Amino acid sequence: MSLSLLATLVLAGCSSEKQHSAPGQPTVDVRKVVKQKMPARIKDRDGWARDIATAFESQKLPATLDNVCSVLAVAEQESGYVADPVVPGLSKIAWQEIDRRAEKLHIPAFLVRTALKIPSSNGKSYSERLDKVTTEKQLSAIFDDVLNRVPLGQRLFGSLNPVHTGGPMQVAIAFAEAHTDGYPWQREGSVREEVFTRRGGMWFGIYHLLNYPANYSRSLYRFADFNAGWYASRNAAFQNAVSKASGVKLALDGDLIRYDSDEPGKTELAVRKLASQLDLDNDDIHRALRKGDTLDFEDTTLYARTFALAEKKTGRTLPKEVLPGITLESPKITRQLTTAWFAKRVDERRARCTGQN
Repeated sequence: MSLSLLATLVLAGCSSEKQHSAPGQPTVDVRKVVKQKMPARIKDRDGWARDIATAFESQKLPATLDNVCSVLAVAEQESGYVADPVVPGLSKIAWQEIDRRAEKLHIPAFLVRTALKIPSSNGKSYSERLDKVTTEKQLSAIFDDVLNRVPLGQRLFGSLNPVHTGGPMQVAIAFAEAHTDGYPWQREGSVREEVFTRRGGMWFGIYHLLNYPANYSRSLYRFADFNAGWYASRNAAFQNAVSKASGVKLALDGDLIRYDSDEPGKTELAVRKLASQLDLDNDDIHRALRKGDTLDFEDTTLYARTFALAEKKTGRTLPKEVLPGITLESPKITRQLTTAWFAKRVDERRARCTGQN
């Protein structure tokens, strides 16, 4: 998931199309729908229903069947309705990450292994805990412990816990930490710890899925955004228009500018080639592209003129929404998957839930 797109702080309620439900779609009893639609095998469906309903109420989200089914579809796809899902081979993944960091910092592997044999906060050595770790919550706790108690831990990881996602909707922890306003429960620990609970993981996941304005025609594109970052599908469509107008082949990944550098990225450089035709200078272009993680980007002169130019050159209307062409990369993924695959898979689950197929 793109960190640049996670950084957006768009507030809920600033658009008539905040969620992907059709105008006039009737509201439903969230608790009732959740208990009806969740598989009978799921334990404590009342608890799931209560937590999801609280998220809808506290975030003031339209409680439509489509929205509720969209939430259930993502949770089913990401975790099978498990608050802290087991990750196959997580111990191996954790050791590989530690070894990778050590190699990058030129720290001998034996030194790292020796340091991790000391007792941790629960009495067991870090090595023992890492050998038996099965969930991201457990792994995150181990790394937090390492960072706080092992001097070498600070050198290996700085202050950064390498576990980036968690919970039943696998929401990014960085996103959760940036969107705590309105959280309805009293936190006993950190936001990171809250993400690994059912209520926290669902609340932040629902926020990421539904609580931003978008003008998409189908829920499919919102599911792609959930995987790739807010407005990734809208931005990929813009990149497609830039490519058509400029002749420059671009990766349709939804990232319009570089957030890790002051240098222009490939999309910005391609747009600059069109500057004279768009009657915009480089500063105008950069200012507009910086709005790429908000709905306001669609109101910019750059957005309108780029589509107009591309459509004039191609002689056809171009889509305003495109599934991002991103290959999913994670140690947890053992086969080649894409954002498009994820979005389509989740949309199939949503359709079954709503009775559309």
